[in-house]
Amino acid sequence: MVLMLAVHLENGAVSVREIPIPERPPGFALLRLIVAGICNTDLELQRGYYGFAGIPGHEFVAEVAAADMPSLIGGRVVGEINLACHACEWCARDLARHCPHRTVLGIVRHPGAFQEYFVLPERNLHFVPEGIANERAVFTEPLAAACEILDQVAIPEGETVAILGDGKLGLLIAMVLRAHGCRVRQFGRHAEKLRIAAEAGVEVELEGNRPPMAKYGWVVDATGTAEGLRTAAAMVRPRGTVVMKSTVHGLAAIDTAPLIVNEITLVGSRCGRFEAALPLLGRAEIRLEPMIAARYALREAAEAFARAASRGTLKVLLTA
Repeated sequence: MVLMLAVHLENGAVSVREIPIPERPPGFALLRLIVAGICNTDLELQRGYYGFAGIPGHEFVAEVAAADMPSLIGGRVVGEINLACHACEWCARDLARHCPHRTVLGIVRHPGAFQEYFVLPERNLHFVPEGIANERAVFTEPLAAACEILDQVAIPEGETVAILGDGKLGLLIAMVLRAHGCRVRQFGRHAEKLRIAAEAGVEVELEGNRPPMAKYGWVVDATGTAEGLRTAAAMVRPRGTVVMKSTVHGLAAIDTAPLIVNEITLVGSRCGRFEAALPLLGRAEIRLEPMIAARYALREAAEAFARAASRGTLKVLLTA
């Protein structure tokens, strides 16, 4: 029996175990991990989100080691994280990420990418464009999540959008909306993080004073905190839209009366289409390399998670 390294989360602890290389079901590819990224969702899983226990990880670049389709073998790929039934009404509407029968890579009932080898349906895979470095391609999944906003909300070019939060996803959202032609105002707590967005043409402001009230037609909450939604709701104009990008373990208490009186639209926003994200990997204004804070080997996962959870840290990568 051939064994491999895999990261395991359970009861808040991060460990690395030796387990057998997984069997490849029909229609699935066996993927050899090249590089993976730790995101806030992984940290929330560690804290107890979804009651998770198992192998996390859903941001990755991998090489196809085996597949039913010969054209995939040896290819460098990224992969969509939702494993859908492809038989229900949601799948028929090309909304497989809302399939009620889905599992989710590294999150819901499907072992994740933080292991030397893992499996994913061949239909979920996308080739990495030629010339794109692995350390840029690993951002495809969160970049797609940023692009999802433009699939959900019609924001005209030239309009001003406020973004709360200067973490990994907040920075990606700011750069994607700026590339779309929006005027972007980003509020955050870390000057060094906001500098990344500023160099991409985003207007930035360090939090500290009371945020502007009822000023923006569109506000995106990417703070990752329960307080972020309340702040976003206070900053949006009557009949404006708040896009909710934070996944928080716990409840976010909010007074709904102002939302109703001011006729505010709340939009939950999660995964996005890789087709929208992949072309952005080649655009210089999408500044990804400055977001990489550290790199660790898979066997150093405990240290990597600790670094990723430390205050002010952006993207931490794991390499096989």
